[in-house]
Amino acid sequence: MFRRSWRHTAAVATVALLALSSVTACGDDSSDAKDLSENRAGAMENYAAGTQFKATEPLSFSVLYNNHPNYPLKNDWLFWKELTARTNVTLEPVAVPLSDYNQKRSLLIGAGDAPLLIPKTYPPDVHAYVSSGAILPVSDYLDLMPNLKDKIEKWNLKPELDTLRQADGKFYLLPGVHEKPWHEYSLVVRTDILDELGLEIPKTWDELYTVLKAMKAKYPDVYPFSDRYSQPNPAGNLLNLLAVSHGLEGAGWNFQHVSWNAGAQKFEYTGATEHYRHILEYLNKLVAEKLLDPESFTQTDDLARQKLANSKSFVISGNAQALVNDYRPDLAATNPKAKITKIPLPVGPAGEINPASRLENGMMISSKARDSKNFVAMMQFVDWLWYSDEGQMFARWGVEGTTYVKDATGKAGLAEDVDMIGLNPGAPKHLQKDFGFANGVFAYGGRPELVQAFFSAEEQEFQKVMNARTPKSPPPPYPLTDEEREQVSLWETPLKDHVYQATLQFALGQRDLAQWDAYVTELKSKNMDAYLDTVNKAYERYRDEHK
Repeated sequence: MFRRSWRHTAAVATVALLALSSVTACGDDSSDAKDLSENRAGAMENYAAGTQFKATEPLSFSVLYNNHPNYPLKNDWLFWKELTARTNVTLEPVAVPLSDYNQKRSLLIGAGDAPLLIPKTYPPDVHAYVSSGAILPVSDYLDLMPNLKDKIEKWNLKPELDTLRQADGKFYLLPGVHEKPWHEYSLVVRTDILDELGLEIPKTWDELYTVLKAMKAKYPDVYPFSDRYSQPNPAGNLLNLLAVSHGLEGAGWNFQHVSWNAGAQKFEYTGATEHYRHILEYLNKLVAEKLLDPESFTQTDDLARQKLANSKSFVISGNAQALVNDYRPDLAATNPKAKITKIPLPVGPAGEINPASRLENGMMISSKARDSKNFVAMMQFVDWLWYSDEGQMFARWGVEGTTYVKDATGKAGLAEDVDMIGLNPGAPKHLQKDFGFANGVFAYGGRPELVQAFFSAEEQEFQKVMNARTPKSPPPPYPLTDEEREQVSLWETPLKDHVYQATLQFALGQRDLAQWDAYVTELKSKNMDAYLDTVNKAYERYRDEHK
């Protein structure tokens, strides 16, 4: 709903404290960070986790605002008024269109004109700003953020946070943090066709093959599986689902150049692994047996939806929004008796894992903020709004009695006259458009019951199944120096383009998989080995420095 991703409670207090000490040991809490005696104006003296933050004097902070077309910015939103009433802080949004956000952010930071708070930033985007000194090493200031520190301890988030660290051992992004991973995309299947054929929902990719074979036998003129999300990357979502099911870090629209091999204790080039070859063999088999529409690798979303609506296919990929907003209305118009659902991610060689990260987009802070007399108060405010249970509840749900009500058990529900993603159809007001809550700039992360607050019962059941699976361990950090990052950036595009090209050729049968070794040699000619050598040396350097 609010993001695409990218993408364990501590056993005892001692373990939690050790975990936290290691978070702050890696270059955090520098002497500069501790000298804050001149920067405490407006700050609370006894601010702690679970405490309502309220500045001791009226304050205002500028924030880069990602203006979403589905709920355009309004200055009279209740969100702004209530936020000021609760915190004594007024936010001054610098609005930038969603379509232009990354470019405008770069221009503002480069010109030294960026607002103090820079949210809606994904981890890879941070790299471009570190060497200039334009953004703050926020890991130095975790002691000012007791709610975030509390969640790092209780949710054992150190391994994930370590993946954000740069070569200096610090991280420069305050990410959205989740207690549980949230996996969003999977396959969407016509269950009425399964019922007709006496088939169960497939639990593995091998079972999916069997199901597709049965569908093809009954409907020989149909490609049972015709997918979308294929532009600009071929089979973007399907490849990623297969990749994470094989234990790789990502492919397709989430292509990751390297994946961690835990057995070998080193990174491998994703597009050259045996797992990737097995993925292409699987796709090639589906295409060769006419179970997967070859146009799945290149067609528009609209064409894929038309085929599903017209019963020219029975399987497609998607998330909860695509299911509810696209596929069901499409089918209702052409085949009202059709039934369709999103199934749990099919299990592959990696086993029953939940591949989603517990981190998502987050906040950069301008380095100018460090010199402000209100710096400590600003960090306390950020901690409360984005990381406290109360702040997260406020940002997502709004004001009790106005935008939501609680039942006898204390569970929140939308007020009768307020809608959100069709939960109160026909209600005259909208939680995002009319009030400014559930806003992707401010509402992300948290406990599952909060993150899933506006999920349908069906989607909550999907998440329950996925959360019962083992979370995928994050790969170890491999922070690159500025020089290394500049070098690998020159290698990445030619490598990725060749992987995409060969993926299409192998899957469609335009190139024989017997030429796999030749393909790997071609990647080597495009500096694959040098890329891997750089990454693995960076990993070893970081590992040795932080033993």
